[in-house]
Amino acid sequence: MATIDTIRTVLEKNLDIDPTTVDESSTFESLGIDSLDMVELICDLEEACEVDFGEPEGLASVGDLVKYIDSL
Repeated sequence: MATIDTIRTVLEKNLDIDPTTVDESSTFESLGIDSLDMVELICDLEEACEVDFGEPEGLASVGDLVKYIDSL
């Protein structure tokens, strides 16, 4: 599964965000994701992707998150 698809699945499952509205240019702000949602999203993605994110910084969009995950 592509990283973006994993992110879409987690967003739909946990935050009830329509996956068809999520692309790499989507900002977390435009999706209504606040800092607490982001912490939960990171935890869920660590589990789904079987990676340790550490303390990611500067992630403003889904594309930033995809690049970060793919670099791990």
